[in-house]
Amino acid sequence: MNKVSLPPPKIAGGPYVMGILNVTPDSFSDGGAEGAAAPRGLAMIEAGADIIDVGGESTRPGAEPVDEREEIARVTPVIAALRASTKAPISIDTMKPAVAMAAVSAGATMWNDVNALRAPGAMDTAASMHRPVVLMHMLGEPGTMQADPHYDDVVTEVIAYLRTRVIEADAKGVDDIWVDPGIGFGKTVAHNLALLNAVDRIGRETGKPVVIGASRKRFIASIDERARDAGRDRLGGSVAAALIAAQRGAAMVRVHDVAETVQALKLWRATQG
Repeated sequence: MNKVSLPPPKIAGGPYVMGILNVTPDSFSDGGAEGAAAPRGLAMIEAGADIIDVGGESTRPGAEPVDEREEIARVTPVIAALRASTKAPISIDTMKPAVAMAAVSAGATMWNDVNALRAPGAMDTAASMHRPVVLMHMLGEPGTMQADPHYDDVVTEVIAYLRTRVIEADAKGVDDIWVDPGIGFGKTVAHNLALLNAVDRIGRETGKPVVIGASRKRFIASIDERARDAGRDRLGGSVAAALIAAQRGAAMVRVHDVAETVQALKLWRATQG
Protein backbone atom coordinates (compact mmCIF):
# COMPACT_ATOMS: atom_id res chain seq x y z
CA MET A 1 0.00 0.00 0.00
CA ASN A 2 1.12 3.56 -0.67
CA LYS A 3 1.86 5.74 2.34
CA VAL A 4 -0.99 8.05 3.38
CA SER A 5 -0.59 11.16 5.57
CA LEU A 6 -3.13 13.58 7.00
CA PRO A 7 -3.62 16.94 5.28
CA PRO A 8 -3.12 20.09 7.41
CA PRO A 9 -5.88 20.78 9.97
CA LYS A 10 -8.70 23.12 8.99
CA ILE A 11 -7.93 25.37 11.95
CA ALA A 12 -4.60 27.02 11.14
CA GLY A 13 -2.10 25.87 13.73
CA GLY A 14 -4.38 23.04 14.83
CA PRO A 15 -5.33 20.97 16.59
CA TYR A 16 -7.02 18.47 14.33
CA VAL A 17 -10.64 17.82 15.27
CA MET A 18 -11.66 14.15 15.08
CA GLY A 19 -15.40 13.56 15.01
CA ILE A 20 -16.65 10.42 16.77
CA LEU A 21 -18.98 8.18 14.75
CA ASN A 22 -19.87 5.09 16.77
CA VAL A 23 -21.87 2.44 14.92
CA THR A 24 -22.68 0.44 18.03
CA PRO A 25 -26.10 -0.34 19.52
CA ASP A 26 -24.86 0.11 23.11
CA SER A 27 -23.04 3.42 22.73
CA PHE A 28 -24.43 6.52 24.43
CA SER A 29 -23.78 8.53 21.26
CA ASP A 30 -23.85 6.09 18.37
CA GLY A 31 -24.19 7.02 14.75
CA GLY A 32 -27.58 5.42 14.58
CA ALA A 33 -28.59 2.82 12.04
CA GLU A 34 -26.14 2.08 9.26
CA GLY A 35 -28.04 4.27 6.80
CA ALA A 36 -27.94 7.24 9.19
CA ALA A 37 -24.29 6.92 10.20
CA ALA A 38 -22.66 8.17 6.99
CA PRO A 39 -24.86 11.29 6.76
CA ARG A 40 -23.98 12.07 10.38
CA GLY A 41 -20.30 11.73 9.54
CA LEU A 42 -20.67 14.04 6.56
CA ALA A 43 -22.48 16.55 8.76
CA MET A 44 -19.52 16.53 11.17
CA ILE A 45 -17.15 17.22 8.27
CA GLU A 46 -19.38 20.12 7.22
CA ALA A 47 -19.27 21.37 10.84
CA GLY A 48 -15.48 21.50 10.72
CA ALA A 49 -14.17 18.03 11.60
CA ASP A 50 -10.84 17.16 10.00
CA ILE A 51 -11.29 13.41 10.34
CA ILE A 52 -14.12 11.01 11.19
CA ASP A 53 -13.40 8.15 13.59
CA VAL A 54 -15.67 5.17 12.87
CA GLY A 55 -16.03 2.53 15.58
CA GLY A 56 -18.03 -0.69 15.62
CA GLU A 57 -17.18 -1.96 19.12
CA SER A 58 -17.90 -0.04 22.29
CA THR A 59 -14.92 0.51 24.59
CA ARG A 60 -16.88 2.11 27.41
CA PRO A 61 -16.28 0.68 30.91
CA GLY A 62 -17.87 -2.75 31.20
CA ALA A 63 -18.38 -3.16 27.46
CA GLU A 64 -18.61 -6.67 26.03
CA PRO A 65 -16.34 -7.71 23.11
CA VAL A 66 -17.76 -7.85 19.58
CA ASP A 67 -17.08 -10.66 17.14
CA GLU A 68 -14.59 -9.70 14.41
CA ARG A 69 -17.01 -10.47 11.58
CA GLU A 70 -19.78 -8.46 13.22
CA GLU A 71 -17.45 -5.49 13.72
CA ILE A 72 -16.38 -5.58 10.07
CA ALA A 73 -20.01 -5.78 8.99
CA ARG A 74 -20.82 -2.70 11.07
CA VAL A 75 -17.98 -0.42 10.00
CA THR A 76 -17.07 -1.19 6.40
CA PRO A 77 -20.38 -0.10 4.78
CA VAL A 78 -20.23 3.19 6.70
CA ILE A 79 -16.60 3.83 5.73
CA ALA A 80 -17.30 2.97 2.09
CA ALA A 81 -20.32 5.30 2.05
CA LEU A 82 -18.29 8.12 3.57
CA ARG A 83 -15.42 7.57 1.14
CA ALA A 84 -17.84 7.70 -1.80
CA SER A 85 -18.97 11.16 -0.67
CA THR A 86 -15.86 12.87 0.74
CA LYS A 87 -12.08 13.01 0.45
CA ALA A 88 -11.78 13.79 4.17
CA PRO A 89 -9.66 11.40 6.24
CA ILE A 90 -11.49 8.52 7.91
CA SER A 91 -10.16 6.69 10.97
CA ILE A 92 -11.05 3.17 12.10
CA ASP A 93 -11.40 2.77 15.87
CA THR A 94 -10.64 -0.90 16.51
CA MET A 95 -8.37 -3.24 18.45
CA LYS A 96 -8.47 -5.94 15.77
CA PRO A 97 -5.93 -6.06 12.90
CA ALA A 98 -8.38 -7.77 10.53
CA VAL A 99 -10.97 -5.05 11.12
CA ALA A 100 -8.36 -2.35 10.55
CA MET A 101 -7.30 -3.94 7.27
CA ALA A 102 -10.90 -4.33 6.10
CA ALA A 103 -11.53 -0.70 7.00
CA VAL A 104 -8.49 0.47 5.04
CA SER A 105 -9.69 -1.54 2.05
CA ALA A 106 -13.04 0.27 2.38
CA GLY A 107 -11.32 3.67 2.43
CA ALA A 108 -10.00 4.36 5.95
CA THR A 109 -6.97 6.62 6.31
CA MET A 110 -5.93 6.04 9.92
CA TRP A 111 -5.99 3.33 12.61
CA ASN A 112 -7.00 4.42 16.11
CA ASP A 113 -6.14 1.53 18.43
CA VAL A 114 -7.06 1.76 22.12
CA ASN A 115 -5.01 -1.42 22.58
CA ALA A 116 -1.82 0.19 21.20
CA LEU A 117 -1.16 -2.61 18.67
CA ARG A 118 -0.90 -5.30 21.37
CA ALA A 119 -3.14 -7.82 19.56
CA PRO A 120 -1.35 -10.65 17.76
CA GLY A 121 -0.19 -9.46 14.35
CA ALA A 122 -1.21 -5.85 14.99
CA MET A 123 2.27 -4.35 14.64
CA ASP A 124 2.93 -6.09 11.33
CA THR A 125 -0.50 -5.11 10.04
CA ALA A 126 0.03 -1.47 10.97
CA ALA A 127 3.44 -1.43 9.30
CA SER A 128 2.03 -2.94 6.11
CA MET A 129 -0.84 -0.41 5.94
CA HIS A 130 1.38 2.70 5.78
CA ARG A 131 -1.30 4.77 7.53
CA PRO A 132 -1.09 6.97 10.62
CA VAL A 133 -1.69 4.95 13.79
CA VAL A 134 -2.82 6.15 17.23
CA LEU A 135 -1.38 4.17 20.15
CA MET A 136 -3.49 4.59 23.28
CA HIS A 137 -2.85 3.69 26.91
CA MET A 138 -5.47 1.50 28.57
CA LEU A 139 -5.11 -0.17 31.96
CA GLY A 140 -6.44 -3.71 31.50
CA GLU A 141 -9.34 -4.13 29.07
CA PRO A 142 -12.74 -2.41 28.69
CA GLY A 143 -14.65 -4.96 30.73
CA THR A 144 -12.58 -4.42 33.88
CA MET A 145 -10.47 -1.30 33.41
CA GLN A 146 -12.47 0.86 35.85
CA ALA A 147 -12.66 -1.76 38.62
CA ASP A 148 -9.87 -0.25 40.76
CA PRO A 149 -7.27 1.63 38.70
CA HIS A 150 -4.06 2.30 40.59
CA TYR A 151 -0.78 4.04 39.69
CA ASP A 152 2.12 5.25 41.79
CA ASP A 153 2.58 8.14 39.32
CA VAL A 154 0.01 8.08 36.53
CA VAL A 155 1.75 10.55 34.20
CA THR A 156 5.16 8.90 34.46
CA GLU A 157 3.72 5.40 34.05
CA VAL A 158 1.52 6.28 31.08
CA ILE A 159 4.44 8.00 29.35
CA ALA A 160 6.69 4.98 29.98
CA TYR A 161 4.07 2.66 28.48
CA LEU A 162 3.55 4.85 25.43
CA ARG A 163 7.31 5.22 24.87
CA THR A 164 7.67 1.43 24.93
CA ARG A 165 4.88 1.01 22.38
CA VAL A 166 6.35 3.76 20.19
CA ILE A 167 9.80 2.14 20.22
CA GLU A 168 8.34 -1.20 19.19
CA ALA A 169 6.16 0.35 16.48
CA ASP A 170 9.12 2.32 15.14
CA ALA A 171 11.20 -0.84 15.03
CA LYS A 172 8.46 -2.63 13.10
CA GLY A 173 8.34 0.17 10.53
CA VAL A 174 5.08 1.89 11.44
CA ASP A 175 5.32 5.15 9.50
CA ASP A 176 3.26 7.75 11.33
CA ILE A 177 2.68 7.31 15.07
CA TRP A 178 0.43 9.33 17.38
CA VAL A 179 -0.08 8.74 21.11
CA ASP A 180 -3.14 8.99 23.35
CA PRO A 181 -2.90 8.81 27.18
CA GLY A 182 -6.37 7.24 27.32
CA ILE A 183 -8.53 9.60 29.35
CA GLY A 184 -11.14 7.44 31.09
CA PHE A 185 -9.51 4.12 30.21
CA GLY A 186 -8.54 2.67 33.58
CA LYS A 187 -8.22 6.02 35.36
CA THR A 188 -9.82 7.80 38.28
CA VAL A 189 -10.92 11.43 38.09
CA ALA A 190 -7.60 12.51 39.59
CA HIS A 191 -5.69 10.44 37.03
CA ASN A 192 -7.64 11.98 34.15
CA LEU A 193 -7.02 15.51 35.37
CA ALA A 194 -3.30 14.84 35.86
CA LEU A 195 -2.98 13.50 32.31
CA LEU A 196 -4.97 16.36 30.82
CA ASN A 197 -2.68 18.77 32.61
CA ALA A 198 0.41 16.96 31.28
CA VAL A 199 -0.32 16.87 27.55
CA ASP A 200 2.78 18.94 26.76
CA ARG A 201 4.98 16.60 28.79
CA ILE A 202 3.47 13.53 27.13
CA GLY A 203 4.24 14.90 23.70
CA ARG A 204 7.73 16.01 24.67
CA GLU A 205 8.76 12.74 26.31
CA THR A 206 7.24 10.40 23.70
CA GLY A 207 8.34 12.56 20.78
CA LYS A 208 4.97 12.05 19.11
CA PRO A 209 1.83 14.14 18.48
CA VAL A 210 -0.77 13.70 21.23
CA VAL A 211 -4.44 12.82 20.77
CA ILE A 212 -6.87 13.62 23.59
CA GLY A 213 -10.32 12.07 23.81
CA ALA A 214 -12.13 13.48 26.83
CA SER A 215 -15.47 14.21 25.18
CA ARG A 216 -18.53 13.29 27.28
CA LYS A 217 -16.40 11.13 29.59
CA ARG A 218 -17.74 10.12 32.98
CA PHE A 219 -15.14 12.13 34.92
CA ILE A 220 -16.96 15.31 33.85
CA ALA A 221 -19.99 14.19 35.87
CA SER A 222 -17.73 13.52 38.85
CA ILE A 223 -16.71 17.17 38.77
CA ASP A 224 -20.20 18.51 38.02
CA GLU A 225 -22.88 16.24 39.43
CA ARG A 226 -25.50 17.81 37.15
CA ALA A 227 -23.76 16.27 34.11
CA ARG A 228 -25.42 12.89 34.56
CA ASP A 229 -26.57 12.39 30.98
CA ALA A 230 -23.56 11.86 28.73
CA GLY A 231 -25.27 13.01 25.57
CA ARG A 232 -27.06 16.04 26.98
CA ASP A 233 -25.28 17.40 30.04
CA ARG A 234 -21.54 17.25 29.33
CA LEU A 235 -21.12 19.68 26.43
CA GLY A 236 -19.52 22.43 28.50
CA GLY A 237 -17.06 20.11 30.18
CA SER A 238 -16.22 18.42 26.90
CA VAL A 239 -15.45 21.68 25.13
CA ALA A 240 -13.43 22.88 28.13
CA ALA A 241 -11.38 19.67 28.07
CA ALA A 242 -10.68 20.10 24.36
CA LEU A 243 -9.53 23.68 24.94
CA ILE A 244 -7.30 22.68 27.85
CA ALA A 245 -5.78 19.93 25.70
CA ALA A 246 -5.17 22.34 22.83
CA GLN A 247 -3.59 24.93 25.12
CA ARG A 248 -1.22 22.27 26.40
CA GLY A 249 -0.17 21.21 22.94
CA ALA A 250 -2.51 18.41 21.85
CA ALA A 251 -2.23 17.76 18.12
CA MET A 252 -5.74 16.27 17.88
CA VAL A 253 -8.90 16.29 19.97
CA ARG A 254 -11.47 13.52 19.58
CA VAL A 255 -14.99 14.88 20.12
CA HIS A 256 -18.70 14.22 19.73
CA ASP A 257 -19.81 17.87 19.48
CA VAL A 258 -17.86 19.05 16.47
CA ALA A 259 -19.42 22.43 15.71
CA GLU A 260 -19.19 23.68 19.30
CA THR A 261 -15.63 22.45 19.72
CA VAL A 262 -14.49 23.95 16.41
CA GLN A 263 -16.00 27.32 17.31
CA ALA A 264 -14.27 27.33 20.71
CA LEU A 265 -10.94 26.36 19.17
CA LYS A 266 -11.23 29.04 16.48
CA LEU A 267 -11.85 31.68 19.13
CA TRP A 268 -8.89 30.44 21.17
CA ARG A 269 -6.65 30.45 18.09
CA ALA A 270 -7.75 34.02 17.29
CA THR A 271 -6.37 35.13 20.65
CA GLN A 272 -2.96 33.64 19.89
CA GLY A 273 -2.08 36.32 17.35
